[in-house]
Amino acid sequence: MAAGVKHDYHLVNPSPWPLVGSIAATVMALGGVTWLKGMFGLPAHTSWLFFAGLAGVLFTMGVWWRDVTIEANQGDHTPVVSIGLRYGMILFIASEVMFFVAWFWMFFEMALFHGHRTIGSIEEVRGAWATWPPHGVETVPAWQLPFVNTLTLLLSGTTVTWAHHALQTGDRKGAKYGLILTVLLGILFTSIQAFEYHHIFEHHYFFGGEGAENSGLYGSTFIMATGFHGFHVLIGTIFLTVCLIRLINGGFTPQKHFGFEAAAWYWHFVDVVWLFLFAFVYVIFGAHVGH
Repeated sequence: MAAGVKHDYHLVNPSPWPLVGSIAATVMALGGVTWLKGMFGLPAHTSWLFFAGLAGVLFTMGVWWRDVTIEANQGDHTPVVSIGLRYGMILFIASEVMFFVAWFWMFFEMALFHGHRTIGSIEEVRGAWATWPPHGVETVPAWQLPFVNTLTLLLSGTTVTWAHHALQTGDRKGAKYGLILTVLLGILFTSIQAFEYHHIFEHHYFFGGEGAENSGLYGSTFIMATGFHGFHVLIGTIFLTVCLIRLINGGFTPQKHFGFEAAAWYWHFVDVVWLFLFAFVYVIFGAHVGH
C-alpha cells in the first residue's frame, strides 16, 4: 500500500485527461463529419481535423494508461480497489453487449418480420420487403473471407488464454509469445475485414445495385454491425498491445495482472460477438446471392 494511506480506498488525484479526452473526441467527431460532408467552411474530404482529434484521443489514452500503471506500481490498487476495477470492467462489457443487442435487434426485426411490413402496403413497399435480404441484393459469401476471419478470432481466443495461463503460472516467456500471437491475429483480422470492405464498396454490394430495391437498410445494418465489431477488434488489439509493452517492461505478476485480465475478458467478448455475427448475418440470413 502506498506510504501514508490509512484506508483501503484510493482517492484519485485531480487529472486533466477526462477533459482533454472529451475535447479531442469532439474534435475527432466534427472532423469526421467535415471529412465526409464538409463543415466550418471547409470542403468535404478535408481530413486534417479528424486526424488532429484522433491524435488527441491517442495521446489521452497513452497518458491515462500511464497514470493508471503508475498507481498500480505504487500499490494504490488495494484489494478493495481491484474489486471496483473488476466491477467496472464487467459493467463496461455489459454496456457493450447491449450496444450490439441494438444492431442485432434491428437485423432480426427485418430478417424475421419483414413479411409483416408488406401487409397493407403499396406495391413498391411489398416488393422491397418481400424477402430478406431485399430482392437483388448481392450478399457477402460467408465461407470465404468471413470464415477465415472466424478462424482467426477463434485462434486468437486460444492464444490469449495461453498467455493468461502462462502469466498465472509465472511463465513470462510463454505469456509474451501468446500475447504477440494474439496481437498479430488481431491485426490480421482487421486487415482481412478492410480488404472485404474494399471489395464490398468497389462492387457496390448492398447499396443501389441494379434491381436492388431498398437495399440501403440491409447495407446499413450489415456495415454498422460488422463495422462496429471491427472497431472493437481494433480497440482490443490496442488494449493487448499496451499489455504486451507492460509485460516486456517487467510489469504484471502472477498475483497482480488485472490490466491483462481485463483485456482478455474484452477479447473473449469480441470473439463471442463475431460468432453471432457470422452465424446469423453472414450464414443464416445472408446465404443467397441476389435473386
